[in-house]
Amino acid sequence: MTTPVPAPETGGAKPSATRENALRPGLVARLSAEAVGTLFVVVAGLGVPLFTIPQSNPLPASLAAGLALTASMLAFGYLSGGHFNPAVTVGNAIAGRIRLKEAAAYLGAQLVGALLGAVTLFGILRTVPTISDSRAAFDTVTAGFGEHSIIQVPMAGVLLVEVLGAALLVAVYLGTTSGRNPAKATAPFAVGLATAVLLQLGQAIGNAPFNPARATASAIFSNTGSLGQLWLFWVAPLLGAALAGLLFRGFGQSAAQPQPAVSKAVPDRADGEEDAEPDAAWAHASAAPAAHAPAQESGTTGGDEARDFFDKRGE
Repeated sequence: MTTPVPAPETGGAKPSATRENALRPGLVARLSAEAVGTLFVVVAGLGVPLFTIPQSNPLPASLAAGLALTASMLAFGYLSGGHFNPAVTVGNAIAGRIRLKEAAAYLGAQLVGALLGAVTLFGILRTVPTISDSRAAFDTVTAGFGEHSIIQVPMAGVLLVEVLGAALLVAVYLGTTSGRNPAKATAPFAVGLATAVLLQLGQAIGNAPFNPARATASAIFSNTGSLGQLWLFWVAPLLGAALAGLLFRGFGQSAAQPQPAVSKAVPDRADGEEDAEPDAAWAHASAAPAAHAPAQESGTTGGDEARDFFDKRGE
Protein backbone atom coordinates (compact mmCIF):
# COMPACT_ATOMS: atom_id res chain seq x y z
CA MET A 1 0.00 0.00 0.00
CA THR A 2 2.85 2.38 0.71
CA THR A 3 4.99 1.58 -2.35
CA PRO A 4 2.77 3.10 -5.08
CA VAL A 5 2.02 6.26 -3.08
CA PRO A 6 5.10 8.37 -4.02
CA ALA A 7 4.77 7.60 -7.72
CA PRO A 8 1.53 9.53 -8.37
CA GLU A 9 2.85 12.46 -6.32
CA THR A 10 6.02 12.89 -8.32
CA GLY A 11 5.17 11.58 -11.76
CA GLY A 12 1.58 12.75 -11.89
CA ALA A 13 2.20 16.31 -10.74
CA LYS A 14 4.71 17.27 -13.40
CA PRO A 15 2.30 17.29 -16.39
CA SER A 16 -0.17 19.28 -14.33
CA ALA A 17 2.55 21.70 -13.29
CA THR A 18 3.58 22.10 -16.93
CA ARG A 19 -0.01 22.81 -17.94
CA GLU A 20 -0.41 25.32 -15.11
CA ASN A 21 2.83 27.09 -16.01
CA ALA A 22 1.63 27.38 -19.60
CA LEU A 23 -1.67 28.92 -18.51
CA ARG A 24 -0.23 31.20 -15.83
CA PRO A 25 -0.67 34.91 -16.60
CA GLY A 26 2.46 36.80 -17.48
CA LEU A 27 3.98 39.54 -15.38
CA VAL A 28 2.35 42.28 -17.46
CA ALA A 29 -1.09 40.80 -16.86
CA ARG A 30 -0.43 40.51 -13.13
CA LEU A 31 0.86 44.07 -12.88
CA SER A 32 -2.14 45.33 -14.82
CA ALA A 33 -4.45 43.52 -12.44
CA GLU A 34 -2.68 45.06 -9.45
CA ALA A 35 -2.91 48.55 -10.95
CA VAL A 36 -6.61 48.29 -11.84
CA GLY A 37 -7.51 46.69 -8.51
CA THR A 38 -5.63 49.35 -6.56
CA LEU A 39 -7.30 52.08 -8.62
CA PHE A 40 -10.72 50.71 -7.64
CA VAL A 41 -9.72 50.49 -3.98
CA VAL A 42 -8.45 54.09 -3.97
CA VAL A 43 -11.43 55.50 -5.88
CA ALA A 44 -13.85 53.88 -3.43
CA GLY A 45 -11.75 54.51 -0.31
CA LEU A 46 -11.16 58.19 -1.06
CA GLY A 47 -14.13 58.99 -3.29
CA VAL A 48 -16.89 57.96 -0.90
CA PRO A 49 -15.75 60.23 1.96
CA LEU A 50 -14.82 63.03 -0.48
CA PHE A 51 -18.31 63.23 -1.94
CA THR A 52 -20.28 62.25 1.13
CA ILE A 53 -23.33 64.39 1.81
CA PRO A 54 -24.31 64.39 5.48
CA GLN A 55 -27.38 62.27 6.20
CA SER A 56 -27.59 61.22 2.55
CA ASN A 57 -24.94 58.48 2.26
CA PRO A 58 -26.07 55.32 4.03
CA LEU A 59 -22.81 53.46 3.24
CA PRO A 60 -19.90 54.27 5.59
CA ALA A 61 -16.62 55.06 3.88
CA SER A 62 -14.78 52.24 5.65
CA LEU A 63 -17.36 49.67 4.53
CA ALA A 64 -17.25 51.01 0.97
CA ALA A 65 -13.47 50.55 0.91
CA GLY A 66 -13.76 47.03 2.28
CA LEU A 67 -16.38 46.07 -0.29
CA ALA A 68 -14.26 47.55 -3.07
CA LEU A 69 -11.31 45.44 -1.94
CA THR A 70 -13.47 42.32 -1.85
CA ALA A 71 -14.75 43.01 -5.36
CA SER A 72 -11.22 43.66 -6.64
CA MET A 73 -9.93 40.41 -5.16
CA LEU A 74 -12.81 38.47 -6.67
CA ALA A 75 -12.34 40.12 -10.07
CA PHE A 76 -8.55 40.22 -10.37
CA GLY A 77 -7.19 37.94 -7.65
CA TYR A 78 -6.93 34.99 -10.02
CA LEU A 79 -4.40 36.97 -12.04
CA SER A 80 -2.15 38.59 -9.46
CA GLY A 81 -3.15 37.17 -6.08
CA GLY A 82 -5.10 40.32 -5.18
CA HIS A 83 -2.62 42.35 -3.11
CA PHE A 84 -3.58 45.95 -4.04
CA ASN A 85 -1.51 47.16 -1.10
CA PRO A 86 2.29 47.47 -0.75
CA ALA A 87 2.03 46.19 2.82
CA VAL A 88 0.39 42.96 1.63
CA THR A 89 3.04 42.55 -1.06
CA VAL A 90 5.88 43.06 1.43
CA GLY A 91 4.26 40.57 3.81
CA ASN A 92 4.05 38.01 1.01
CA ALA A 93 7.68 38.63 0.03
CA ILE A 94 8.95 38.15 3.58
CA ALA A 95 6.76 35.07 3.99
CA GLY A 96 8.47 33.65 0.89
CA ARG A 97 5.47 33.72 -1.42
CA ILE A 98 6.80 36.13 -4.04
CA ARG A 99 10.28 37.02 -5.25
CA LEU A 100 11.70 40.39 -4.32
CA LYS A 101 12.05 41.62 -7.91
CA GLU A 102 8.42 40.82 -8.64
CA ALA A 103 7.37 42.34 -5.32
CA ALA A 104 9.08 45.56 -6.40
CA ALA A 105 7.16 45.46 -9.69
CA TYR A 106 3.92 44.92 -7.78
CA LEU A 107 4.65 48.00 -5.64
CA GLY A 108 5.20 50.09 -8.76
CA ALA A 109 1.93 48.91 -10.30
CA GLN A 110 0.04 49.63 -7.09
CA LEU A 111 1.42 53.16 -6.94
CA VAL A 112 0.45 53.77 -10.56
CA GLY A 113 -3.09 52.54 -9.94
CA ALA A 114 -3.43 54.59 -6.76
CA LEU A 115 -2.18 57.77 -8.44
CA LEU A 116 -4.52 57.28 -11.40
CA GLY A 117 -7.43 56.89 -8.99
CA ALA A 118 -6.47 60.05 -7.12
CA VAL A 119 -6.02 61.99 -10.38
CA THR A 120 -9.51 60.96 -11.42
CA LEU A 121 -11.02 62.11 -8.13
CA PHE A 122 -9.07 65.36 -8.22
CA GLY A 123 -10.34 66.04 -11.73
CA ILE A 124 -13.92 65.43 -10.61
CA LEU A 125 -13.46 67.81 -7.69
CA ARG A 126 -12.28 70.55 -10.06
CA THR A 127 -15.58 70.33 -11.95
CA VAL A 128 -17.73 70.86 -8.84
CA PRO A 129 -18.57 74.59 -8.64
CA THR A 130 -19.25 74.52 -4.89
CA ILE A 131 -15.73 73.24 -4.14
CA SER A 132 -13.32 76.16 -4.46
CA ASP A 133 -10.18 74.39 -3.20
CA SER A 134 -9.72 70.79 -4.36
CA ARG A 135 -6.58 70.34 -2.30
CA ALA A 136 -8.39 71.38 0.85
CA ALA A 137 -11.00 68.74 0.07
CA PHE A 138 -8.26 66.10 -0.16
CA ASP A 139 -7.02 67.22 3.25
CA THR A 140 -10.17 65.72 4.76
CA VAL A 141 -9.25 62.21 3.56
CA THR A 142 -5.45 62.37 3.83
CA ALA A 143 -3.61 60.48 6.56
CA GLY A 144 -1.85 62.52 9.20
CA PHE A 145 -0.87 62.82 12.84
CA GLY A 146 -0.65 65.64 15.35
CA GLU A 147 -2.30 68.73 13.93
CA HIS A 148 -3.31 66.73 10.85
CA SER A 149 -5.17 64.17 12.96
CA ILE A 150 -8.89 64.57 13.57
CA ILE A 151 -8.50 64.11 17.33
CA GLN A 152 -4.89 65.36 17.51
CA VAL A 153 -3.33 61.91 17.98
CA PRO A 154 0.47 62.27 18.27
CA MET A 155 2.96 60.58 15.98
CA ALA A 156 3.63 57.67 18.37
CA GLY A 157 -0.05 56.80 18.64
CA VAL A 158 -0.67 56.83 14.89
CA LEU A 159 2.51 54.85 14.29
CA LEU A 160 1.44 52.12 16.73
CA VAL A 161 -2.03 51.90 15.18
CA GLU A 162 -0.58 51.67 11.66
CA VAL A 163 1.88 48.94 12.65
CA LEU A 164 -0.79 46.94 14.45
CA GLY A 165 -3.43 47.43 11.77
CA ALA A 166 -1.13 46.50 8.89
CA ALA A 167 0.15 43.45 10.77
CA LEU A 168 -3.41 42.25 11.39
CA LEU A 169 -4.47 42.91 7.80
CA VAL A 170 -1.49 41.06 6.34
CA ALA A 171 -1.98 38.22 8.83
CA VAL A 172 -5.60 37.84 7.69
CA TYR A 173 -4.47 37.77 4.07
CA LEU A 174 -1.69 35.25 4.65
CA GLY A 175 -3.87 33.05 6.83
CA THR A 176 -6.93 32.96 4.62
CA THR A 177 -4.95 32.41 1.41
CA SER A 178 -2.79 29.64 2.84
CA GLY A 179 -2.78 26.38 0.91
CA ARG A 180 -3.62 24.55 4.13
CA ASN A 181 -6.72 26.64 4.86
CA PRO A 182 -9.86 24.77 3.75
CA ALA A 183 -11.75 28.09 3.64
CA LYS A 184 -9.28 29.90 1.39
CA ALA A 185 -11.97 30.55 -1.23
CA THR A 186 -13.55 33.01 1.22
CA ALA A 187 -10.35 35.07 1.46
CA PRO A 188 -11.75 38.11 -0.42
CA PHE A 189 -14.55 38.45 2.11
CA ALA A 190 -12.28 37.98 5.12
CA VAL A 191 -9.73 40.51 3.86
CA GLY A 192 -12.43 42.97 2.84
CA LEU A 193 -14.15 42.79 6.23
CA ALA A 194 -10.84 43.14 8.05
CA THR A 195 -10.05 46.21 5.96
CA ALA A 196 -13.42 47.78 6.71
CA VAL A 197 -13.04 47.24 10.46
CA LEU A 198 -9.49 48.59 10.54
CA LEU A 199 -10.36 51.62 8.42
CA GLN A 200 -13.13 52.49 10.84
CA LEU A 201 -10.45 52.67 13.54
CA GLY A 202 -8.01 54.47 11.25
CA GLN A 203 -10.46 57.19 10.31
CA ALA A 204 -11.06 58.00 13.94
CA ILE A 205 -7.40 58.76 14.65
CA GLY A 206 -6.28 60.42 11.42
CA ASN A 207 -7.47 58.69 8.24
CA ALA A 208 -4.91 55.91 8.73
CA PRO A 209 -5.29 53.76 5.58
CA PHE A 210 -2.93 50.83 6.36
CA ASN A 211 -2.04 51.09 2.68
CA PRO A 212 1.03 53.12 1.61
CA ALA A 213 -0.19 53.44 -1.98
CA ARG A 214 -3.47 55.01 -0.90
CA ALA A 215 -1.66 57.27 1.60
CA THR A 216 0.70 58.46 -1.16
CA ALA A 217 -2.11 59.16 -3.61
CA SER A 218 -4.06 61.32 -1.17
CA ALA A 219 -0.99 63.15 0.16
CA ILE A 220 0.17 64.23 -3.30
CA PHE A 221 -3.13 66.00 -4.01
CA SER A 222 -3.52 67.56 -0.58
CA ASN A 223 -1.69 70.51 0.94
CA THR A 224 2.09 70.31 1.37
CA GLY A 225 1.97 69.51 5.09
CA SER A 226 0.67 66.02 4.39
CA LEU A 227 3.69 65.10 2.28
CA GLY A 228 5.95 65.82 5.24
CA GLN A 229 4.15 63.16 7.27
CA LEU A 230 3.88 60.59 4.48
CA TRP A 231 6.99 58.71 5.64
CA LEU A 232 5.13 57.36 8.68
CA PHE A 233 2.44 55.82 6.48
CA TRP A 234 5.12 53.89 4.62
CA VAL A 235 7.41 52.90 7.47
CA ALA A 236 4.71 51.82 9.94
CA PRO A 237 2.58 49.59 7.68
CA LEU A 238 5.62 47.98 6.07
CA LEU A 239 6.99 47.24 9.53
CA GLY A 240 3.70 45.65 10.52
CA ALA A 241 3.66 43.66 7.28
CA ALA A 242 7.21 42.47 7.94
CA LEU A 243 6.23 41.24 11.39
CA ALA A 244 3.27 39.31 9.98
CA GLY A 245 5.39 37.87 7.17
CA LEU A 246 8.10 36.71 9.57
CA LEU A 247 5.49 35.14 11.81
CA PHE A 248 3.93 33.16 8.99
CA ARG A 249 7.33 32.21 7.61
CA GLY A 250 8.16 30.70 10.99
CA PHE A 251 4.84 28.90 11.13
CA GLY A 252 5.48 27.42 7.69
CA GLN A 253 8.90 26.12 8.68
CA SER A 254 7.73 24.64 11.97
CA ALA A 255 4.74 22.99 10.31
CA ALA A 256 6.92 21.41 7.65
CA GLN A 257 9.51 19.88 10.00
CA PRO A 258 7.47 16.89 11.26
CA GLN A 259 6.42 15.93 7.71
CA PRO A 260 9.56 14.68 5.90
CA ALA A 261 7.47 12.18 3.92
CA VAL A 262 6.06 14.91 1.67
CA SER A 263 9.43 16.45 0.81
CA LYS A 264 9.43 14.77 -2.60
CA ALA A 265 6.27 16.62 -3.55
CA VAL A 266 7.62 20.04 -2.61
CA PRO A 267 9.34 20.95 -5.91
CA ASP A 268 6.27 19.93 -7.93
CA ARG A 269 3.90 21.90 -5.73
CA ALA A 270 6.17 24.92 -5.81
CA ASP A 271 6.20 24.77 -9.61
CA GLY A 272 2.42 24.48 -9.63
CA GLU A 273 2.15 27.67 -7.65
CA GLU A 274 3.32 31.04 -8.89
CA ASP A 275 6.80 31.16 -10.32
CA ALA A 276 7.49 33.87 -7.75
CA GLU A 277 7.19 31.53 -4.77
CA PRO A 278 10.50 29.68 -4.44
CA ASP A 279 10.75 29.81 -0.66
CA ALA A 280 10.94 26.35 0.94
CA ALA A 281 8.85 27.34 3.94
CA TRP A 282 5.92 28.35 1.77
CA ALA A 283 6.33 25.30 -0.46
CA HIS A 284 6.34 22.97 2.52
CA ALA A 285 3.30 24.62 4.06
CA SER A 286 1.40 24.49 0.78
CA ALA A 287 2.33 20.88 0.17
CA ALA A 288 1.06 19.67 3.55
CA PRO A 289 -2.43 18.69 2.31
CA ALA A 290 -0.86 16.46 -0.35
CA ALA A 291 0.15 13.98 2.34
CA HIS A 292 -3.48 13.18 2.97
CA ALA A 293 -4.50 12.81 -0.69
CA PRO A 294 -1.38 11.97 -2.73
CA ALA A 295 -3.34 11.17 -5.86
CA GLN A 296 -4.36 14.81 -6.18
CA GLU A 297 -1.94 17.70 -6.56
CA SER A 298 -3.97 20.16 -4.53
CA GLY A 299 -4.87 17.73 -1.75
CA THR A 300 -8.52 18.73 -1.91
CA THR A 301 -11.56 17.68 -3.89
CA GLY A 302 -12.75 20.35 -6.29
CA GLY A 303 -10.33 22.87 -4.76
CA ASP A 304 -8.28 23.62 -7.88
CA GLU A 305 -10.03 26.90 -8.63
CA ALA A 306 -9.65 28.18 -5.09
CA ARG A 307 -5.99 27.13 -5.02
CA ASP A 308 -5.33 28.75 -8.39
CA PHE A 309 -7.16 31.85 -7.21
CA PHE A 310 -5.10 32.59 -4.13
CA ASP A 311 -2.33 30.03 -3.65
CA LYS A 312 -0.75 29.42 -7.00
CA ARG A 313 -0.88 32.91 -8.43
CA GLY A 314 1.29 35.55 -6.86
CA GLU A 315 0.63 35.59 -3.15
